[in-house]
Amino acid sequence: MKREIRITRPVKPEAPKQANNPLHGIKLKDMLQYLVDYYGWEELGERINIRCFQSNPTMNSSLKFLRTTPWAREKVENLYLRLVDKQA
Repeated sequence: MKREIRITRPVKPEAPKQANNPLHGIKLKDMLQYLVDYYGWEELGERINIRCFQSNPTMNSSLKFLRTTPWAREKVENLYLRLVDKQA
């Protein structure tokens, strides 16, 4: 008597909906570029006290830091949202 073996793949849970997330679809690089274009590195470093904005800032080094540091990314996202709301 042969045994039938079935292999099933686990079902991935559906991603949560992003309807109420104002940052959905906006890349971190785009947010940072918008803030740098609006404020410049010097004023951005004054508004958000992060060394990567104050000491020899570059887009790549700042993005690398923000992607690995949740508290810093949150500060950038909040400033971006305030600026966009103010301009709307």
